Amino acid sequence: MTAAPPPFGSFVAGCAAAGRLVVQPRMGFSHPHSMRTGLERTRQAVATPVGTLTIDSYTRVGDLAGARTAIDEGADLNGYPIATHSSATTRALLDGVLDSRFPVQVRHGSSRPQAIIRALTSAGLDATEGGPVSYCLPYGRTPLRESVTAWARGCEILAESARPGSVPHLESFGGCLLGQLCPPGLLVAMSVLECLFFAQHGVQSVSLSYAQQTHPAQDEEAVLALRRLAAEFLPADVDHHVVLYTYMGVYPRTEHGATRLLEASARLAVRAGAHRLLVKTTAEAYRIPTIEENVRALETAAATAALTSPSPTAPHAADGEVYQEARTLVEAVLGLHSDLSSALLTAFERGLLDVPFCLHPDNAGGSRSVITPTGRLRWSHTGGMPIRRDAPADAAPLTASGLLAALHHVADRHDRAPALQGVG
Repeated sequence: MTAAPPPFGSFVAGCAAAGRLVVQPRMGFSHPHSMRTGLERTRQAVATPVGTLTIDSYTRVGDLAGARTAIDEGADLNGYPIATHSSATTRALLDGVLDSRFPVQVRHGSSRPQAIIRALTSAGLDATEGGPVSYCLPYGRTPLRESVTAWARGCEILAESARPGSVPHLESFGGCLLGQLCPPGLLVAMSVLECLFFAQHGVQSVSLSYAQQTHPAQDEEAVLALRRLAAEFLPADVDHHVVLYTYMGVYPRTEHGATRLLEASARLAVRAGAHRLLVKTTAEAYRIPTIEENVRALETAAATAALTSPSPTAPHAADGEVYQEARTLVEAVLGLHSDLSSALLTAFERGLLDVPFCLHPDNAGGSRSVITPTGRLRWSHTGGMPIRRDAPADAAPLTASGLLAALHHVADRHDRAPALQGVG
């Protein structure tokens, strides 16, 4: 490698200080040559990018034998099998690409991340993402207790891997639970709680996530609330920043609709003070995007961000509904036990945390949400959570057709908008 990469969190902080939004693709290829090409093209984008190694499905669920068979048979996987390729292979892939100008993060989706974290640290990487709740409840039926134990050990492995000058980084996926129809207060609270969990297990650099939802003003309030709560609850010696995800739900099918939604997420990131943006492409509704489509999305987001000014609202003035709701949830969980592993398990057992429309056996399933006529996400039922439901939202119970309409609300709204000049 031509130059040692700086700590991931420090790189993002430096870009933020210079007024540049860091943009990042979701990109993973099974063959090392293709993965390297993707990283090289990402690095060359007209933007301030960081690289991504997105891991394949076999590796995510711990089926390393399946990954090995697929590689031996020459099959194309939906990501990079980092725990099956040798560390020498991954180091060679990164050589000359990973450096002081271009850090790389590993993204996966595993409720049992130990093998992935061992593999990435062995290859010289030290930035990844996930969480004991956010990489468990939406993705399968792994018992939450097992995920919490596995993630505690995963954090410790990552923290113990620190080399001179290295500060391992871990991003919470908590702000993206199920991708859509989860009111912002719970997303914000989960990001804060997972980052506190990471810090409790030795990780000194974290990022808190939030996924763009249905209403720009509500989303801006949520990101401001997340920034405020991170400053209030995270230990002073833990470096942190906020990462925004372009909408994670059903995506627009038209090119102009998808472009409008991506641009809206870039404006939201700048206005609310997020320092990094995970982008989506115009191909999301159909297939896995190409390298070229990923690069185009990075450059579109960067160009939009460069034309956007931060909101005049001071972050610590964000004392609205989302902040109050998220703080109530965080304090309720922290009041259960000083050990976050125990506190999170008890919170879900009692329904103090309850993800709407989540079918995992360890989720209480008593909460529901609706999209109001103004486009905001509201609680129609809060189950056992210590927060209030929105009474008007409960006036019309959500039917199957209503749920389907809610799932397509954002995509339909952007697809129906007039096409941008020169797009679509």
